[in-house]
Parts: sequence; structure tokens; C-alpha cells
Amino acid sequence: MMPAPDRFLQRHADGIHVIDTGFHRPRFDASYLVVEAGRGAFVDTGTNYSVPRLLEALAVAGLRPAQVDWVIATHVHLDHAGGVGLLMRHLPEARLLVHPRGAKHLIDPSHLMDSARAVYGDEEVMRSYGEVVGVDAQRVVSTHDGMTLDWVGRRLQFLDTPGHARHHHCVWDTRSRGFFTGDTFGLSYREFDSAKGPWLLPTTTPVQFEPEALRASVQRLLAFDPQWMYLTHFGLVGDVQRLGRDLLEQIDEIVALGRAAAHENQRHTRLKEDLSRVYLRRVREHGCLLDDAAVLELLEMDIELNAQGLACWLDRPQRHH
Repeated sequence: MMPAPDRFLQRHADGIHVIDTGFHRPRFDASYLVVEAGRGAFVDTGTNYSVPRLLEALAVAGLRPAQVDWVIATHVHLDHAGGVGLLMRHLPEARLLVHPRGAKHLIDPSHLMDSARAVYGDEEVMRSYGEVVGVDAQRVVSTHDGMTLDWVGRRLQFLDTPGHARHHHCVWDTRSRGFFTGDTFGLSYREFDSAKGPWLLPTTTPVQFEPEALRASVQRLLAFDPQWMYLTHFGLVGDVQRLGRDLLEQIDEIVALGRAAAHENQRHTRLKEDLSRVYLRRVREHGCLLDDAAVLELLEMDIELNAQGLACWLDRPQRHH
């Protein structure tokens, strides 16, 4: 039985609705429904299992499926775009906007599925994501850096933002002066909010972490002086310039610890231990009141994936020293 909409749907100004997709745990993974002049657009979708919530949110917003014009994937990692194909089967007028490097993977998701199975195994992939559905190529629009979309009078601009993934773009919403950031502007879980506001950390999820590119992407976003960042993980955050400084500092810090562990025999263990220490210190400095065990439990998956992502970067021949 699906929870009541007010349990997974938050409405904000400028027609922006935050939908908790239900992936992994509450307040972990968000999809956004933007409503403008009686039309709708989704940004990121969660997984196949998220689609009923997205359709319910659409109904709560007073829109029919035929009133959705766009589905936008910030990038094609399955927690962001795994539900795109299935959702679009319910949206007869919608087209997909996706980074040109990612378009082919949402038209034919076999490579995405094979990669996920290689990491997680068949059973876990089916449990977490289901069988990802491809999108008809005729319904796919590839973006380019700086592309602008005038959508029923609302201007959206797409910026190529590599660093987390090479198939990543962020979406500038002129109306709200906010970016839909996918994973480029890091992760900010609401459990870590304190009197100082939100806290966040960068994500180096394998396999395309590139720190120099990520720093440049973050700085490019900050140059717009945004009022809000709409994070997939999780929700909207303000105080953007402070968070941006913290994010850039952390990128430098984890790169340094990665280099220090590069030649360790037990490198993965060392990276996880070092990342854990960084995060515990930083959440304490932020004023988070959770105990260490609770912090590490919330960050367990991110610590594992960030250690893997740092290792992929360390092992890449062309990385810069």
C-alpha cells in the first residue's frame, strides 16, 4: 500500500514539488516535478519502483499524464534515471532530455543493466531497480552545453557538468534561481541538518570521478549565485555559497587522502577508514548531534561507493598528480 502523498511529497515555491522516490530509505532519493502554466516536467525519476509515487504526485498537483511535456535525467545512473523508460510509457506527450553521452544508454539500457549486475548481482539489481525499460529514440532530445529551453514561458538552461560522471548536466531554472544538480553538488541528507543548516559531502561513485573537472563544475554553478540547489540526494538546500566552499574543501581533502593511500596493500580498507574519519569530524564541526554509529550507518553505502570511486580514479593512467 502506497503511503499518503503528504508522506512523500513536499511542495515548494515556483511550482517545484519534491518527491521522495522511496529508494533505499526515506529522504534518500528525490525526483522533482516542476509545474508551470498547467504543464509538467520531471527532473530525475528514481527507479522503476518509484513510478507509482511520481504518477500520484502528478495527480496531487492537478495534472494528467498527457500534461507532462518533459522528463529530464541529470545523468543515467540508475538511482536517477532507472525509471525513465517506464515513467514515459505513462506520459504520452513527454519527451526525454538527456546529456548526449547518456542518450544511447536510455534508448538501449542493456549496458546499464550489465554494469549494475556486475557490481551488485542479478538478485540485488532486480530488487533495487527492476528491469530498466528503453525509451523510443524518437522521443529523446540530447542537450548541449549552454542549451536553453523556453518551456511555456519558463527558461531552463543546461550546463555540461562532468566530474561525477561524464554524462552529467545540471539544469538552471531561471524562475526559482536554482539548479537541479543531480550528484554534481554532492549529497545532503536531512538527518545531518543542524542549527547551522544543511551539511553535504561530495560523491565519487565509480567509475568516472575526476576531481579537477568536478571542482570546475561546482565553481561554474556557484558563479550563477543560485538561491537554491535541488539535490537528488536529498531535497532543496539554500546557503549555497557556504555549501559550495565546503564541497570544494572536501574534494581536495579526499583527493589528498586517496593519494596518501594509493599504494597501500589494504587500500580499500584504508580509504573507508579515512573517509569515515573525515565525515565524522566534519559532522561534529557542523553541530550534528547524532552519535558516531548513527552517522556511519547513514553513510555506510556512500563510504563504500566513495572508496571504490577514489580507487577507480587512482588506477586511471591519465589521472593528474
